[in-house]
Order: sequence, then C-alpha cells, then structure tokens
Amino acid sequence: MRPLRVLITNNTLGPRAGTELYVYDLALALLERGHQPVAYSNVLGQVADELRAATVPVIDQLDSLTITPDIIHGHHHLEAMTALMHFPDTPAILFCHSWRHWAEMPVRFPRIRRYLAMNQPTYNRLTCESGVPPEQVEWLPNFVDLKRFQPRAALPAHPTRALVFSNHATEAGYLRIIRAACDRAGLQLDVFGLGVGNPISQPWEVLREYDLVFASGRSALEALASGVAVVVCNAFGLGPMVTAAQVDELRSYNFGSMSTVGRPFNVDQVMVEIARYSADDAAEASRRIRAVAGLDATVDRMLDLYNDVVSEQQHSVSTAAEESRAVAVYLRQVSDKVKASGAVQHALDVSRAEMLQLRYDYSLVELDNRAAAAALNTASRELVEVRQTMTWRIRQRLKGWIRAVHR
Repeated sequence: MRPLRVLITNNTLGPRAGTELYVYDLALALLERGHQPVAYSNVLGQVADELRAATVPVIDQLDSLTITPDIIHGHHHLEAMTALMHFPDTPAILFCHSWRHWAEMPVRFPRIRRYLAMNQPTYNRLTCESGVPPEQVEWLPNFVDLKRFQPRAALPAHPTRALVFSNHATEAGYLRIIRAACDRAGLQLDVFGLGVGNPISQPWEVLREYDLVFASGRSALEALASGVAVVVCNAFGLGPMVTAAQVDELRSYNFGSMSTVGRPFNVDQVMVEIARYSADDAAEASRRIRAVAGLDATVDRMLDLYNDVVSEQQHSVSTAAEESRAVAVYLRQVSDKVKASGAVQHALDVSRAEMLQLRYDYSLVELDNRAAAAALNTASRELVEVRQTMTWRIRQRLKGWIRAVHR
C-alpha cells in the first residue's frame, strides 16, 4: 500500500475528549504505518499540542496545507465541508459519532463516498433519517489502543476502589448519587474528568488501580480493556453493569447511547448495579473487548476504505453542477440552525434588555425608598425636637405658676 496523505477534520482539537482523542489515536496509528496524516480544526488546544509533539502536522487554516491530500477523513460537517470546498478534487469519508449532536449532522455530497457510523443509533441516523444509501454506510465501532491499555491483575472477589471516569460528571449532577451509593457500599470513590477540574492525560496508567469504574463511551471501553468491572452511566441516566453476555450488544451502542442509559439515577438503583459485580465475569468481558475492539483492526479497515474511496474517485468524477446543488442543499440545512440560533440570541438580548430595565426600575424604587426613609428620619428628628421644646416650655410655665402660688 502506497503512503496516503490523510486530512482529518474535527470541530476542536482542544481538551482531551471523545472525537479529539479519536483523531489523536488514528493520526498516530497512520503515522506509525508510514502514512501522512494532517489534523485540521479552527479550535486548537491540548490535543493539537500533543499531535504536534508526535510530529503530526496541525493546521487551523487550510491555506497552510500546500500539498493536496489523497483523502479527507471528515468529523463534523462544518469542518468536513470546508475541507471539501478547499480541495475540489479530493474524495472523503464522513464519520458520524452521535445520534443527536448538530455538529454530527450527516451531509449528502458527491465526493463523500463512504459514511461511517460509530454505533447502531448513528447508523439509523444515516440510513433512516438522512437518506444515505445503505451500501455507502458502514458500522465501524469505537476502538481502544491495546498496547497502552493493558489488563490489570485479577480483580478481588469484592470491590474496594471505585472510579467515576467522565468529563461530564459534576458534584451538582449524578456524581453525588454515585458517591452516596459507594459510601453505602463501603467503596472508596475517586473522580477523574473536566467536570470536577481533575482531567487525566494518561488514563492507562491509573485505570488498573480500580476494581469498578462508572463510565460511558470511550471511557467505558478503555476501562473494560484494562480488566476493570464497568457500570455504564452518563449525564443522561444509568445503564447496566457490563457483563460478558451483554458486552457485544452494549458495544453496538458505544456503551452509552440513550438506549442503554435510560434509567433515572437513584442510590438504590446504583446499589443494584454494584451488587452485580463479579470478578470472573468482568475478566471475561475484558477478554471479549480485547479480542474485537483493538485499534489495529480498526485502522486496517479504515485504510481499506481509504483506498476504495480514492480508487472510486479516479473512475467516477462528480460535476461542478452536482456539487453546487449539493452545497445549496447543505446551506439550506445549515441556515435553519443559524436562524434558530439568531432567534435564540435575539430572545436572550431581549431578556437582557428587560432585565436591565427591571434593574433600573428597581434602582428608582430603591432611591425613592431611600428618599422616603431620609424624609421620615428628618421628620422624626424634628418631632423629637418639637417634643423637647414643648416639654421645656411646659416646665418653665409650671415653674412660673409654682412661684406665683408661693407668693
């Protein structure tokens, strides 16, 4: 296989989160195999710095890339379409990571020749809502770097250390319920994630120190590969303990879609899942994940898709008219969101103006109250002075009458 120049787009390359880390792992795997990945986003940060440190070029302006890529690996429609417009002869694949996020909206465009779905709901989004022909769609589930995430020693018969591993867990949210359940179960609980101000850059070094992890998505997958028992949960609700019998099904939903975390959080339900802990079953679930979810197998399939798409582009070129009509449809889709955002912003501006008016009115009332209070204080002081004067005059008159009587 000849080396490929692969332009990978993402909405951000900032904090260590889901698609950002997907880009990071994919780019390094491509680089290791002799290919030439380049990462593009207009929001750069920590992950961009880590990519550059690994000698992967990172750009926030497409003009900076003077070598035409062989293929665009698109995440998020705005960035993917920007790249497609900038490189008019380059084909693309578009990866859909989410059922609901607007940034993951599938785009129909002639040079997008394959659509990849992270899980079953995103496959349905592509084929049942967005009109993408099934022959162009492939389910390619999440992966884990098995070289870094090594399995821990055998789990104890009863768990003692637990971890909430999520960027979205906060003390004001479901974390307090998990904390209460762990207290009741006698588990020491730690928390890693942006939501509590405690992010972790090398989770493979610490996951193996825990017996039980509460996580979803990529975090759950990494914990499973590390040989830890996992309860699926996130801000949307509580899911099950991952068992060997359920691991394939839960993986098809990326360990955390709405289909798997539909139960509301309460302490009793969390206690039920903790009670399902089984060291032997967790070890079997980990073995299953390590057999099917490795990074290398995913990159193998990705490279096959890249070459298929590049070959198709050489034999079937879309016309300018076809691409223009596709862009028009895309802009029509985007305009709804932009206008809705404008309406929301207008409503916020009106609310702010009304709030300022209320504050102004309140200030006037407060000033009136202060003026009234000052006037009342003045009147009270004057009344005291009058009383004192009258009392003095009455006393003087009484003294005069008394002197007159004694005469």
